[in-house]
Amino acid sequence: MRKANDKSLKEAIEQMLNVYKIKKRFEETGIVAHWPELVGKSVANRTKELFIHDKRLYLRIESSVIKNELMLMRNQIIDKINDKAKEVLVEEIIFL
Repeated sequence: MRKANDKSLKEAIEQMLNVYKIKKRFEETGIVAHWPELVGKSVANRTKELFIHDKRLYLRIESSVIKNELMLMRNQIIDKINDKAKEVLVEEIIFL
């Protein structure tokens, strides 16, 4: 029997993330963790640096060919990331 103030574990975790103001950082870390799933293992293996700051995704790619391909696919990658996060986490990709 549920009481009036009972919450599911998901609701409790979301509330905790909001109270401590770390929900956005948690979502960003999830995107970094799912990078191979989003772009494929071959691209992920050549990604040397990856982080999100101020709605910008910063990437350091070791292969100039792959870097060029990713530059052409910027909008598709941004859409995939935002779809995965179910919110706008990335608005721009910057290659280092």
